[in-house]
Amino acid sequence: MSKKITSRSDNFSKWYNDIIIHADLAENSGVRGCMVIKPYGFAIWEEMKKVLDQMFKETGHVNAYFPIFIPKSFFTKEASHVDGFAKECAVVTHYRLKNDESGQIIVDETAKLEEELIVRPTSETIIWDTYKKWIKSYRDLPLLINQWANVVRWEMRTRLFLRTSEFLWQEGHTAHETQNEAVEETKKILLLYKEFIEQILGIPVIDGLKSDREKFAGAIDTYCVEALMQDGKALQAGTSHFLGQNFAKAFDVKFANREGGLDYVWASSWGVSTRLIGALVMTHSDDYGLVLPPKLAPYQVVLIPIYHNDDECQQIIKCMKKISKDLRSLSIRVKEDYRDTHKPGWKFSEYEVKGVPVRIAIGPRDLKNKTVEIVRRDTLEKDTIALENISDCIENLLCDIQNNLFSRAESFQKENTYVVDNFEDFKEKINLGGFVLAHWDGSTETEDKIKQLTKATIRCIPMDSKEENGECVLTGKPSRKRVVFAKSY
Repeated sequence: MSKKITSRSDNFSKWYNDIIIHADLAENSGVRGCMVIKPYGFAIWEEMKKVLDQMFKETGHVNAYFPIFIPKSFFTKEASHVDGFAKECAVVTHYRLKNDESGQIIVDETAKLEEELIVRPTSETIIWDTYKKWIKSYRDLPLLINQWANVVRWEMRTRLFLRTSEFLWQEGHTAHETQNEAVEETKKILLLYKEFIEQILGIPVIDGLKSDREKFAGAIDTYCVEALMQDGKALQAGTSHFLGQNFAKAFDVKFANREGGLDYVWASSWGVSTRLIGALVMTHSDDYGLVLPPKLAPYQVVLIPIYHNDDECQQIIKCMKKISKDLRSLSIRVKEDYRDTHKPGWKFSEYEVKGVPVRIAIGPRDLKNKTVEIVRRDTLEKDTIALENISDCIENLLCDIQNNLFSRAESFQKENTYVVDNFEDFKEKINLGGFVLAHWDGSTETEDKIKQLTKATIRCIPMDSKEENGECVLTGKPSRKRVVFAKSY
């Protein structure tokens, strides 16, 4: 394989794009701003879905599906929500095409919809219109629904996985009897996301509350998990929103309470998307290609034979099939590559670029010595182990790689997290890249001014942030907490 990947230090943006293309994760499509997720990239998303879906179901949630089209009038019912998405909406105005006199396909101007339909940017409005039919009494609550879907947000500047006009995600929408229950749900999902991203993706995150400027349109509070990429920029990895009664009031969703009266329900919504694949690339990968944590790798181990003639080939393949069977019995995902169209060196390079956690190779000498050669993708270290120990060795090695990737990313985050008390230091550290913890006076004006001067935004107010007396890094006004600033995607 002769796929040259740009160095991270030379051009981080091109390095990122090179890895996505060379690792066969995705490519740009014939539709501007939209991507084709290729089988290998989609297999990673499927592993994410499988784990997350189980986590949701273990906490009482169930899946449903709602229409991709939303009547425009639904958006006008919640003013702040429509303001937040108005510039990103794709609108369907007609329902039929026809041939003109020259045989060209054109829109049939007589087939105009009575009411325009918005292609789903998020589903709060269509779901709350539905919930009005489903919720009548406190006995119908809580309602804990999740949806796996695609959404459209018309982006002008796109980047594969990070920002595309159409992307895949899950969105949870829940209804509750009390405010406390809805807030508890919002925070529960935030911690679920944190657990998933740290333990499965191997990416350390800071969990916290968004500022009013950065919160979701239509929410009372937005909580988030923020990750730090290798170029020092922050990436919002997931959000969970406490919606209060805003959507319930907009869509008149009331329930008969335990005292016999009528109350509006309390709500939350939350989601993560295929952006997490971009986070994986930018957190763990290197100049050789993609690096995948074992828990998410479509195949965790690849087996590659090395032989010179048919007799050696048959013996080595027989040995490898036994290894493969033993590993699969431990629920390890294995790929056997017996293609004779490419040499072993080409295959080694291919699976290195694709980030397969462990590579096993066996040649005639290994067969004679009853050993195998293994290479771990995270460190590229090579070792020779006895065949009789291979199952235990691989199982332990996958665990070690998973832990090492998290530890490495966690060390990077700590090394690039700064605490500052004046604006000169703030500007210096922001320009270096990383998380900057600083006091803020709580005003939107100050937040906007800092963004204007440095391009940094408040990523979150950390959940574990301790109260301390301080002065705003820009205005010098009193502050009780430090918040996390960073440049971001």
